[in-house]
Amino acid sequence: MKLFQCTNCKNTVVFENNTCVNCGYLLGYSSYYNKTVSLDSKASQWNVPELEDKTYRYCKNYNHNVCNWLVDVSRGNEYCLACSLNRTIPHILEDDNLIKWKHIEIAKHRLVYQLLRFKLPVVSKTTDEIKGFCFDFLAKEDLPEASKDIKTGHANGVITLLISEADPVVREQIKKQMSERYRTLLGHFRHEIGHYFWERLVRDKPDTLAEFRNIFGNESISYGDALNNYYNNGPQANWQQRFISKYASSHPWEDWAETWSHYLHLTDVLETAYNFGLKTNPKITAKKNLKINASFDPYRETSFEKVMDTGIPLLFALNSMNRSMGEDDLYPFIISDSVKNKLEFIHNLLKSN
Repeated sequence: MKLFQCTNCKNTVVFENNTCVNCGYLLGYSSYYNKTVSLDSKASQWNVPELEDKTYRYCKNYNHNVCNWLVDVSRGNEYCLACSLNRTIPHILEDDNLIKWKHIEIAKHRLVYQLLRFKLPVVSKTTDEIKGFCFDFLAKEDLPEASKDIKTGHANGVITLLISEADPVVREQIKKQMSERYRTLLGHFRHEIGHYFWERLVRDKPDTLAEFRNIFGNESISYGDALNNYYNNGPQANWQQRFISKYASSHPWEDWAETWSHYLHLTDVLETAYNFGLKTNPKITAKKNLKINASFDPYRETSFEKVMDTGIPLLFALNSMNRSMGEDDLYPFIISDSVKNKLEFIHNLLKSN
């Protein structure tokens, strides 16, 4: 992600900060200008010189300490673009739910940031019921008995997330039960939005769909039967040679969503490396080049080869750093030649968008 600064004192701040710890000014983020600006704490709305002197106030969800995005007063909206996508939120009178919701919003806002950087359409279902998307954040205990088996997932532009996923203990337990190597809130969002964008970018475009089927397989095979087979019999044999994860081997739709989420992972870490100006010159000579020169904005880079030649050694370096801290690999995946072809398909699709 981009590095941000307080515009009052130039202190480095992170994407979610709503106050500068150095000078005490409030901070607000503009998704339209991709800027964080400092704000006078004595006011409730501001004329912001850095944002073309337009008048802004905080998104309504700032009152719950779950959002620091700004809203253009002239547009008459209560919620920022990211929060306008919410259809259902948990009962926030319960402190535990409020804490979980904050974790969820942090991940979701980062997702929306990334979709905007890709110049993908971000439209709420409240605006466009057919082509828009929205989020339902649900607690199982609040659901009627008939809906108790609901899971995190996507259907017709509605992305459902069980708020229990915001509890790191619960998430770790599920990760072990499912024999997964990686499970995060941001990962969930990237995966599920992948299903939505398959419908927008692939499904109704014959040439693109034909290319998709050539690379990922025929998605018209029974999805339900494929998932039942996966859960009953496990992943395909030698799945590591053709898929980014076990789950990706279950069905072409899941292969797409898993690969899509990994392309978003890769792009985000590359943007962070670019903003830090990361370069390395390893002290060994290796068969594969381990040098990093993150000198480009990955959202603007058209060369897939350049993305991979920088991204793979960057991920290796990040894994090595994690091990130095006694942690598991940050990115515990192998990118095979088959997976590279799938990532390249997504790369080209996004660059032509």
